[in-house]
Amino acid sequence: MARLLQRCLPLSAPLQVLQVLCMAALLSACAAIGGSGSGSAELATSSDQSVDQKRALIRMQLAVEYYEQGQMEVALDEIKKALQADPSLADAYGVRALIYMGMGELALAQDNFLRALSLAPRNPDLSNNYGSFLCQNGRAAQSIAYFDAALTNRAYLSKGNALNNAGSCSLKINDLVNAERYLLGALEVTPDLIVTNANLARLYYARGDYERAGWFIARLGKLANMESLTADVVWLAVKIQHRLGDGGAQAEWVTQLRRHHFATPEYAAYQRGKFDE
Repeated sequence: MARLLQRCLPLSAPLQVLQVLCMAALLSACAAIGGSGSGSAELATSSDQSVDQKRALIRMQLAVEYYEQGQMEVALDEIKKALQADPSLADAYGVRALIYMGMGELALAQDNFLRALSLAPRNPDLSNNYGSFLCQNGRAAQSIAYFDAALTNRAYLSKGNALNNAGSCSLKINDLVNAERYLLGALEVTPDLIVTNANLARLYYARGDYERAGWFIARLGKLANMESLTADVVWLAVKIQHRLGDGGAQAEWVTQLRRHHFATPEYAAYQRGKFDE
C-alpha cells in the first residue's frame, strides 16, 4: 500500500499512509458504534461493526490492492461498492481521490478529497494527502495550511511525511525560511529519509550555502541507491560539487547521471555546461 502513497506525494516518501488510512477507518468505524451514553459503556471493537461497515472496509482494502496492481477500473469498482455499503466512510473517498490522481482525473480527485474532508475534517492523513494534491497541481501556497492541520494532530503517526511535504512545497513558493523550519523538523523525525536530505541540499543550494548543501549531498550518497535517485537530484549533486570545486566528487556524480539518466534534460544541461540553469 505504501506504493500508492509514493505515487501521490511530491518527492515520494516511503510512509504507509494508506495502511494508516485503512486502520484509521477501522478504528473510526468502531468508535462510531461505541456507547455515547453513560460512562460505564464499553469501548467498541471490530466485533461491534455492522455487516455493512465490515463489507465497506474489505472493499476499500481490495481497491487499494487492485490499484497497486494497475487495475484502475477494478479499483474504482471496489471503492464504489465500499461506498454503497457505507456512504459515510471518509477514508474510502480519500482512497478514491488517490486513484483518480493516479489516473490524471484531477477534478474528480478534488471532489473526492473535499467530500472526504467534509466527513472527517480532522483526519490528518486526508489533510496531508489533499495538501500534496494541491502542491502538485499549482496550488503550493494553499497546500501549507493542510500540512499544518495534519501536524497539529498529536496522534498523527506520519509527521515526518507532512513536515517534508510542507518543506518541499515551501521551496516551490521560494519560502526558504519556512522550508528550512519544516525540513529540519522532518530530519529530526526521520533522519535517514532520502527525500528530506535531498530537499535540504536543494534548500541550501538555493540559499547559496554550498558547504551545507554539500554535506547533505554527501549524506545522500551514503543513504541512497544511486538507481533510486531522480535525475534532478543527481544533477543537483553535480552542480553542488561544481560550486565547491571538488572535481573528483563532481566526476562521480556525473558518472551516475550518465549511467542512469542519459536521455534526460539534466544530462543535456550538463553536456552544455549549464550549471546555473
